[in-house]
Amino acid sequence: MGEGNEKNILEKAIRRHGTGLAMQVSCVSIVINVVLSAFKVGAGILSHSGAMISDGIHSASDVFSTLIVMASRKSDREHPYGHERMECVAALLLSAVLFATGIAIGVSAVETIGSGPEKGGVIPGTLALGAAVISIVVKEWMFWYTRAAARKLKSGALMADAWHHRSDALSSVGALIGILGARMGMPVMDPLASFIICIFIVKAALDVFRDSMDKMVDKACDDETVRSIEQAVLDTRGVERVGSMKTRLFGSRIYVDLEIEADKSLMLEQAFGIAKEVHDTIEERFPQVKHCSVQVSPEGSTGLEGKEN
Repeated sequence: MGEGNEKNILEKAIRRHGTGLAMQVSCVSIVINVVLSAFKVGAGILSHSGAMISDGIHSASDVFSTLIVMASRKSDREHPYGHERMECVAALLLSAVLFATGIAIGVSAVETIGSGPEKGGVIPGTLALGAAVISIVVKEWMFWYTRAAARKLKSGALMADAWHHRSDALSSVGALIGILGARMGMPVMDPLASFIICIFIVKAALDVFRDSMDKMVDKACDDETVRSIEQAVLDTRGVERVGSMKTRLFGSRIYVDLEIEADKSLMLEQAFGIAKEVHDTIEERFPQVKHCSVQVSPEGSTGLEGKEN
């Protein structure tokens, strides 16, 4: 009993740490994006740079995406299985924001190129250049910071948010190139750079969309993970063979359904002990596994069920 309580306490501590880390990253992201957006929009207005104003608005959209991530981490008593599926919904929404942003940048770039040289306007000031450099550094740091947390928590929504930071950094690179080009007498560089950036943003959006859809439709784990879980089961004393194993992604977590074979002469209590050891081994070795169901069958019997279907 004491060992079981200790395990439950440890699991709760891990969950609290994960939620706390996600909330910390989200709060840092919101504060930085609000300040950075206001700075870039202000710099764009003062320096007469449309590219920098657009880049500032792009950064402001990150605030919305981060709020989705924060909402997806909440849980309540009415949802005992958690809200992992909400992370998929959040990631889908983020991918839509990324896609819309990329398309908007691309359309604007094409319109500017097609309008001719009279669209050049006022030459941007040096403040816009400084704002672009600062934005690139800050947003790239935010990408690595958020991605590290996403990998640690295996959170699809946080990973999508990280790529949103990267897309903003790329947008700032395009703004920098465009501003430099305009100041050097080549205004067409601005829309050309914007069009190239839109391709990267749209690709990131499609990658995030594909990953979130895989998790929404209960896609199986990758082959390497499946092999690792199966080997951990076979290493457990008393397991003769793995009859069948099914895995599915549930948001950022994994569900495992196992049927193992054991010596048919074992007593019920012994078979139950083997199943419990397999269950505990999997959840200890693979923290991303949220639920593991283990069924024990007599050795040589698991292949019979498949013949009925």
